Amino acid sequence: MQLAELNIGRLVASKDDPRVADFMTNLDRINGLGKRMPGFVWMMEGAPGEGNTATAIDGDPQYISNLTVWETAAQLETFVFDTLHAKFMARRAEWFAVLGEMHFVMWWVPPGHQPTLSEALAKLEYLRANGDSAEAFGWDYLRANRPATA
Repeated sequence: MQLAELNIGRLVASKDDPRVADFMTNLDRINGLGKRMPGFVWMMEGAPGEGNTATAIDGDPQYISNLTVWETAAQLETFVFDTLHAKFMARRAEWFAVLGEMHFVMWWVPPGHQPTLSEALAKLEYLRANGDSAEAFGWDYLRANRPATA
């Protein structure tokens, strides 16, 4: 199995607002880094310069999503926490509103599966309603229940 992840956020301003310009101008850079990482499999994408931001959630263009698939959890962890991505993640409060509810979910998918945003949002809703389980989970559950090959 491979690891799918969805991370959503709501920008504090429209995509063309100077308050989020540093995030928007670096989106292709960070996504490109992820795509070059060992273990990267697939990413839901929009047009160049939009990354995953072209897909509005609930009709709100300030909601953006990051939906990817990785060969293993360890490879995703390396990208998230041990690359330039971590520096941008540390600045998320500058660009994103506090959502007040879970905004990140992971789940296992068979090799070759490219999840849809609808599927990913359903996994997020499942996690919100039921908590961590084999169906949908966060980092703590993953680390405690990681398959030997993940």
